[in-house]
Amino acid sequence: MTTLTAKNPMPADASRPDDFTRVRELAAGDMQRVDALIRHRLSSDVVLINQIAEHIIAGGGKRLRPMLHVLAAGAAGYSGDKHTKLAAIIEFIHTSTLLHDDVVDESDLRRGRKTANALWGNAASVLVGDFLYSRSFQLMVELDDMRIMRILADTTNTIAEGEVLQLLNIGNADVDEAAYLAVIERKTAVLFAAATELGGLLGSLPDEQVAALRRYGMELGYAFQIADDLLDYVSDADTLGKNIGDDLAEGKPTLPLIYALQKANLEQAQSLRHAIEHGGLDSLDRIVAAIRDSGALERTHERALQHARAARAALAGLADSPHRDALLALADYSVERRH
Repeated sequence: MTTLTAKNPMPADASRPDDFTRVRELAAGDMQRVDALIRHRLSSDVVLINQIAEHIIAGGGKRLRPMLHVLAAGAAGYSGDKHTKLAAIIEFIHTSTLLHDDVVDESDLRRGRKTANALWGNAASVLVGDFLYSRSFQLMVELDDMRIMRILADTTNTIAEGEVLQLLNIGNADVDEAAYLAVIERKTAVLFAAATELGGLLGSLPDEQVAALRRYGMELGYAFQIADDLLDYVSDADTLGKNIGDDLAEGKPTLPLIYALQKANLEQAQSLRHAIEHGGLDSLDRIVAAIRDSGALERTHERALQHARAARAALAGLADSPHRDALLALADYSVERRH
């Protein structure tokens, strides 16, 4: 593993594009069917819904969560077609949370493009987010499997709890690592976990292997979100697809800030606390310098690596297959990517 420094908080070969490209190629056939179903089931007689839906689809993104599901189903030996509908459900749930997030965060940029709320307003974004939630539950009912519905209903409810927890933490400089992890477990990791657990269920794996796939997804979700929060301080707007320092501007006490506060001197701590409590980017350069000087970036990266290693370890009991190898590669990618 590449040694990190204050000037090089991420490995030089962080993107690993070849590995991720191979993963996407393996899932390509399934994901084409998922994308087609998403387009079909997003359509509505209400013109505004179609406009916002098309904007979301055109925004692209990695479709990581539905891809995780189809890969987990493949690793579990599943050969039916229910995974296509489940992957679409997972993407609808995720996209609805993004629409709501952007309203709450007052964001105007996502993946390098204007957000829906910036183009159509907050009310339209919230309501179309609700449409996506309800559409996902229509699809769930069509699958007619109470186990699936229970997992997804519980997951959606937990995500909502995470949104509220994060809202309570905004502007609070006393948030500690445990409170931060509680938010990202609910907001991010549980949907990763549901995606991989449901793949195991479709493949009729033994209970312990289904649980292992869920554990893999949970650990991957932690690793992915921690790495994402790190990127807010080490990437650039063109690469990241959002404004640098957005988390700081919104007063979000993410792990780099939490770690920096633990090591900062009195003057730095005052600046960091003020930035969290009042938001804004007036002193962004000074704040980033304090974070770098504290070693917080390296500590944050190592924390993400710990979860990535745990994700890989969770797959030890699964049979060797190209799909299992792809899941292993995604654990590495989650902490090595640049965006």
